[in-house]
Amino acid sequence: MNLHQGDCVQLQSSQDLFQVIGIDFAHKRCWVRRWPLLPKGSPVFEIPLKQITNTTSESTPISISNH
Repeated sequence: MNLHQGDCVQLQSSQDLFQVIGIDFAHKRCWVRRWPLLPKGSPVFEIPLKQITNTTSESTPISISNH
């Protein structure tokens, strides 16, 4: 699977888009949140990689800063 942090994906259980936050290929898991973000933020949750059905070719960049 060609999956990267920041990619937008669809899940088997939903037609909505989700943004990939983190990926653990060794344990076949990833963390996603609903995209676009809700006004007060979107909760992050963990899912098995096999639940991802479609990925977009356009990645949404994530800024990670060390404050």
